This record gives sequence, structure tokens and C-alpha cells, in this order.
Amino acid sequence: MPQAAEQIDNPSHLHLSKVQALLDSGTFRQVRRMLNGLRPPEIAHLIESSPPQSRTLLWDLIDKDVSGEVLEELSDDVQSLFLQEMDTEELVELTEGLDTDDIVDILQQLPEQVIQEVLEAMTDQDRSRVEAVIAYDEATAGGLTNTDTITVRPRFTLDVVLRYLRRHTELPPSTDSLIVVNRKDDYLGILPLAKLLTTDPNVTVREVMVTDTNAIPATLPDRDVAKLFELHDWVSAPVVDENGKLLGRITIDDVVDVIREDADHSLMSLAGLDEDEDTFATVRRSAPRRAIWLGVNLLTAILASTVISLFDATIEKVVALAILMPIVASMGGVAGSQTLTVVIRGMALGHIGSSNLGWLLSREVRVGLINGLLWATVMAALAAWWFNDMTIALILGSAMIINLITAALAGALLPAALKSMNIDPALAGGVTLTTVTDVVGFFSFLGLATYFYG
Repeated sequence: MPQAAEQIDNPSHLHLSKVQALLDSGTFRQVRRMLNGLRPPEIAHLIESSPPQSRTLLWDLIDKDVSGEVLEELSDDVQSLFLQEMDTEELVELTEGLDTDDIVDILQQLPEQVIQEVLEAMTDQDRSRVEAVIAYDEATAGGLTNTDTITVRPRFTLDVVLRYLRRHTELPPSTDSLIVVNRKDDYLGILPLAKLLTTDPNVTVREVMVTDTNAIPATLPDRDVAKLFELHDWVSAPVVDENGKLLGRITIDDVVDVIREDADHSLMSLAGLDEDEDTFATVRRSAPRRAIWLGVNLLTAILASTVISLFDATIEKVVALAILMPIVASMGGVAGSQTLTVVIRGMALGHIGSSNLGWLLSREVRVGLINGLLWATVMAALAAWWFNDMTIALILGSAMIINLITAALAGALLPAALKSMNIDPALAGGVTLTTVTDVVGFFSFLGLATYFYG
């Protein structure tokens, strides 16, 4: 598998190396020819993999008829760099021919005044399509909706539908079914292409359409949309507004983007960064974002240090405490992170709710107790041999058990508590957990030491 992955990845790096060499030599004509021989996703990958000073050059060398497709493939951070340099006319030209959901994603990064200017410059048909979707949050089914759909009425025969389809030069991408609506555009059901092609042409749409597939409400969060697609193995699904009228459809490629963005969010949130963090962002953009999270962590570190300072007299008497103290906090931090990761993943998958949180909490406490007893015994024996002191061995073992049980409790309860306060557990869970395990670990270890050595 690693060899296969390397073979897949090599062409990208070869393109990037060649483009950078040509840019350095000033051979822009060859770069233009090479760039425009690639597919839009490959061009976008090259741009995102290039340092900031090369990106503008590459963007200017892209043919105008593919620049819109390239832009939609770029991350929000990189998109914004190019969008802020465009005027209204360029934006209208850029979005021409793009899917509605992609146009909306681009427009939502612009100031309200610019959005209105772009909408006014569009054709009536394009404007109405975009306005139907742009009112919805981008993290909802409405924000994912593409209005490029083919609808049919239930009274027509399949023969009429087939003749209607033949009038199209091509079908919208990922079309696996037609959407059945009435004259008022109320959603009635779907007509799978498989049924359309294999059923007697004289049969009406009403007789063969599928009515047990509910349309997706436009306000449904995008994560729940992804779960529905996974559960039903959908390729596409209709979307309706609050009145049951057809808004458009969501296709599997948009759902894959949601899944990827959620994965990016979970990974980057561990470091307090945005999922759209640009790998090659400038120092001016990267430093402030990271400074905020470092400041939060500094405050929690000061809190832990304050707890330690309460016991400075005890630490002065028994130097071994300073040597062993990090072990208690570190073990608690790792154990808590394991629980936290399992719980956050379970919440993201919809597995955890109020009905089963108690069982999970009980399980994690028992796991924490078992691991606490195991590693406390090991570490206590090591400490007794190391310092020839059974008291410090008892203190260390007891503090480890206390902190591992606390870590299990905190790791299981923190995500639910943060979510109830509308705080993202993936973003704030790690730093909060670390604070708890550090404070409890230091306090229990040094508190027991003060009691026994005081």
C-alpha cells in the first residue's frame, strides 16, 4: 500500500517541482501550457502547494474558462486571497457555469455589499437560483443544495419523460433519479433512472415513482445530511424548504466534502486551528491565529503552576517530589485524552446520547481504575527502589489512581458539558482536560506528600 500511495502522489510533486523550476527561470509560457493541460483539482493542488509569492503568478496564468472551477477547489483561506483582488465584473464572469452551491460558497466569503453587486450583475435565472440557496447557512442542507435538477410531473408517461430527457445534451452530474413534483413545485417523490429504463414506457410516473424517500429539510445540519447519505447509500437526494417545496438536490460529491471538512476540523481543532488553515500562509496570517491559542494554554499552565506553588515548602523538603511530579500529570493527561477522543468521535457519529452516557461513564471509570491500579503498582515499585522510600511510593501510586479516575470522568463528561454550552468539544476539550488532569494530579500528589511528610 505505501508503494501504491507513493505512485499516486509522485505526479503531483513532479508537477510542482517542474512548475517551480520554470517560474524561477521566468519561463511563463511553458508554465501556462503545463497548467492548462491539468484538470482543475490538480491546478488547485499546485496553487495550494506553492509559496505565497508564486500563487498570484500561477493564478494569472490560468485560462479564464477554467478559473472558476479551480477557485471552487481551493480552501477558503486561499480563495479569499484571490477574491479580495477581484471586481464585480470578474466575479460574475468567474461564477458563470458553476453549480449553485459552489457559487454560494464563494459569495459567502464576500462583504454583503459586494454580494449584492454580484447578484445584480447576474442574469435573472442565475440570480434566482443563487438567492434561493444563499439565505441558508453554509453548514446546512440548504447551503449544500444545487438547483441544477430535472423534475417531472406524475401524470406523464415514461415515454414522454424519455423523450424529454433526449432533448438534453447531458444530464446534471450524479443524476441517479428524477424528482417528481406537482405544478406548485411541491415534492412528491423520486423516479429512479433504473425504473425509467426498465419499465413499460406506457406506464405513468405516478405508478412507478418512489414515495417512501423523504426529502431532506433545508435547515438540517450538514453532518446529519452526511449520516443520511451513509445510512441509505444515496448518490443524490432532494432538498425541500419549510413549506415542502423543492429547493434542489444534494449530491454525493458535496457530502464527501462535508466528511473531509469534519475530519480536518477534528484534526486541526486539537491544536486550536481552523480547518481551513493554509499550509503556506504568510507569517502575518499564521502568527496571530496561533498566538490566541498559545495564550489560552499559558493561562492554564499558570493555573497548574499556582497549584504547585502552594506546596513549595514540601517540595523543598523532599526533592524526589519534583522528579516524580510530572509522571502523575502526564499519565492523567494521556488517559483523559483517550477517553475524550472516544467520546467526541461517538458524539460526531451520533452514537452517544443522554440514555447511554451513564453506561459509558461507568465503563470509563472502571477502565481508569484498572489502568490506575496496574500502572500505579508498577510506578510505586519503581519509586520505592529508586528512592528507597516506601512512603513516596505509596503517595505516587495513590495520586496516579486518583488522577486516572479523574481523567476518565473528565474525558467522558467534558464533551457533553461543553456541547450544552454551545462550545465545540473538539476545539476546547483538549485544553480543558489538560487543565483538569494537571491541577488534580499536582494537587493530589503534593497534597498527599504534605500530609505524610508534614
